[in-house]
Amino acid sequence: MEIAATDYHTAGEPFRIVAEGAVDIPGESVLARREYARSSEAVESVRRLLCHEPRGHADMYGGFIVPPDDDGADFGVLFWHKDGYSTACGHGTIALGAWAVESGRVDAPADGAVDVTIDVPSGRVVARVERRGGDVRSVAFRNVPSYVIARDVPAGAVRVDVAYGGAIYAFVPASELGLTIAPDALPELVDAGRRIKAALAGTEVAAHPEDPRLSGIYGTVIHEQVGPAHHRNVVVFADGEVDRSPTGSATSARTALLAEAGELGDGESWRNDSIVGTSFTARVIGREPRGVLTEVEGTAFRTGEHRFVLDPRDDLGTGFVLR
Repeated sequence: MEIAATDYHTAGEPFRIVAEGAVDIPGESVLARREYARSSEAVESVRRLLCHEPRGHADMYGGFIVPPDDDGADFGVLFWHKDGYSTACGHGTIALGAWAVESGRVDAPADGAVDVTIDVPSGRVVARVERRGGDVRSVAFRNVPSYVIARDVPAGAVRVDVAYGGAIYAFVPASELGLTIAPDALPELVDAGRRIKAALAGTEVAAHPEDPRLSGIYGTVIHEQVGPAHHRNVVVFADGEVDRSPTGSATSARTALLAEAGELGDGESWRNDSIVGTSFTARVIGREPRGVLTEVEGTAFRTGEHRFVLDPRDDLGTGFVLR
């Protein structure tokens, strides 16, 4: 097995891009392709190869480029992590916007902006890529509608808010856990995130109201306020995986919570920092019956080009996870 990939990072979080042709993933839509990938040993073997050690690590992230649902999008993507396939990924969408322009897949002016339209499992999103002097300076992605699912939900020893931003997240202030958002508190943050997610598994708030394929608490968002319209969070998703970025889809969901609470007006921006000090800026750009429309802005940078090989003599095969 030999797989080519291009790596980016968005606000510190990795995103490994695998172009079409690496593995066959049939389906009439990106969401259907996700369902196929989850049950296909051939696809799973590629995901494990790219995500697990020794070629990846327990916090690796990436995506398979697939055909879009129709001609209205430039391409589709299946997002993956060490435990499977997510329904949405904001940091990945930002990285894909930069990659599409920098690779020449989508034409863009040297000075100005271009929209890169991407079909993801949760729907259609748009990455607006801004260039100056031929360099990508920022990417702002417009997400599927985000909305509040429930407030003040019991989750073990704490109560949480639950909201959707392409994936379903539970939100809890760090102070409620007796913690702060800092790298030296990471083991305790991961433990708390896992416990909250487990407490909500299979409950009513974990169910997507329209499509059961989008159901499930994807992650726990532990947050704190830094200043006016300035917050910090860490997102513990999948099985104890930690996002190094502020998490784009969770930032969309938190924007819906802030807007519903009257803390954020239409067109107003807020800043969301990650546990490593990187930032996204988010705003409400519209409303529709299902919720608010959000835009989350950040930066992404290419970190490498790779050609991964699986030698048939290698007893480790597609690798292992060491947490």
